[in-house]
Amino acid sequence: MSASRMQMLSPRLLSRGRSELLAGCSGAQRSGGAGASPRVRSLTSPPLSSSSPGRALSSLSATRRGLPQEKMTENGMTSRAKVLTIDTMNPTVKKVEYAVRGPIVARAVELERELSEGMKKPFAEVIKANIGDAHAMGQQPITFFRQVLALCSYPELLNDSTFPEDAKSRARRILQSCGGNSMGSYSASQGIDAVRHDVARYIERRDGGVPCDPDNIYLTTGASDGIVTMLKLLVCGEGVSRTGVMISIPQYPLYSAALAELGAVQINYYLNEEKCWSMDIAELQRALDEARQYCNPRALCIINPGNPTGQVQNRECIEDVIRFAAKERLFLMADEVYQDNVYADGCQFHSFKKVLFDMGPEYSNTVELASFHSTSKCYMGECGFRGGYMEIINMDDEVKAQLIKLVSVRLCPPVPGQALMDLVVNPPQPGEPSYANFIKERTATLSALAEKAKLTEQVLNTVQGISCNPVQGAMYSFPCITLPEKAVREAKEIGQQPDMFYCMKMLEETGICLVPGSGFGQKDGTYHFRMTILPPTDKLKILLNKVKEFHQRFTQQYS
Repeated sequence: MSASRMQMLSPRLLSRGRSELLAGCSGAQRSGGAGASPRVRSLTSPPLSSSSPGRALSSLSATRRGLPQEKMTENGMTSRAKVLTIDTMNPTVKKVEYAVRGPIVARAVELERELSEGMKKPFAEVIKANIGDAHAMGQQPITFFRQVLALCSYPELLNDSTFPEDAKSRARRILQSCGGNSMGSYSASQGIDAVRHDVARYIERRDGGVPCDPDNIYLTTGASDGIVTMLKLLVCGEGVSRTGVMISIPQYPLYSAALAELGAVQINYYLNEEKCWSMDIAELQRALDEARQYCNPRALCIINPGNPTGQVQNRECIEDVIRFAAKERLFLMADEVYQDNVYADGCQFHSFKKVLFDMGPEYSNTVELASFHSTSKCYMGECGFRGGYMEIINMDDEVKAQLIKLVSVRLCPPVPGQALMDLVVNPPQPGEPSYANFIKERTATLSALAEKAKLTEQVLNTVQGISCNPVQGAMYSFPCITLPEKAVREAKEIGQQPDMFYCMKMLEETGICLVPGSGFGQKDGTYHFRMTILPPTDKLKILLNKVKEFHQRFTQQYS
């Protein structure tokens, strides 16, 4: 660029350009995500001298200007450094952690490969009890769901007499709702209209007639997509005005990971382990009051039934939470993906929406709520199809328009997942050919899960040093483990959390892959692990016995 051309550039424009370059390459100076200081500092740049803007720009190092540096190789040649490095990447991504698929799972995969290559181990197989992947653990899919999806995927099968007529009828209806009568076409960004209407009718039946507007239904790529989308709408501000989001501890790591990526402030409230992981309003108030000193709390997230803790919140608790949210002006996010997974006597699933409307217009007309459901859990276990929905209540109309814009960016959720969601909310009805088999399969799956929930609690509570609350719902146990002080010291010496040290030892000695409680959050000085109840009953008995024997050996070794 010539000197005369440089002089024509506005000093203000050059200053802004320099500031943007610095912001892109110095993002690591930012803070405020989960696990960091709660205060978020804005990045500022001193103004450039208007008399010599070109000299000011050229005086910056290549790194600070975002340019790749050159490195000298062994043969004397120069090579360009990478444009994207660990130092120049988005700093919030580096704060993201997801324990469910963390280092211990990576090691489990390595062990599986080593076993397949013939390496000798003290176990014959790796049992992955770390994740709620039902079909991977042996749960069988619902026949009707797979029949309809097969027909939608390959419509020529509609001429096959082996498929029941209700499956064919359902497939035709879904295909007629798709562009070009093909499940391979895009849908509307909010989801297929007919499916959203079916979801709305399902919610009305579930909630005893509480009205549901299909325009408030958004089909999503699993529940996770909807949760992250809502958090994107909620997060704003800088410094003490930065959005804070209240999440339960222990929590599902999606929440902490999403908050870290968005640069929001994570506000921890602790569930009461002594009272079967119940929520406590005094604890919510404590967490909120403390957080208001360094951020702007705007949302409260609840997982019911609980993951990883397996509790089912009673109606009185939900009413208390709604009153709290109304009083403190908090947006409620209700993660209800395990709503069919309720096992314990005396427990019942209550949707936040149903309770909200039962409390009358004072709350039902004012409290803002987003609730989420999925095809991945319950009796379906269809994780890979990534089907889900969210319903929004009392959202500002202008924000709703922005939400529609935001979901439009990702075009649409997977259409096969939308089709499966339609089948979940509109299954075979009495009198239809597939009804009896559907009820038989659904009941068998949920009954087996209830049996395994009770078995897990009973066996773990026979082990000295392990205490397990009743698994009231969902798909996991989250027992508290007592670790010898010697083991705690050794873990800290090698830079590991004590329960990670414990779980890694268990994996190497038994082949059982669990997730340490530190990946979900826990009170200081306590240790846990999360274990799914999904393995078949015979394999679950083997797994529990191995856990029992390992804990006894571990305790003896480090005592």
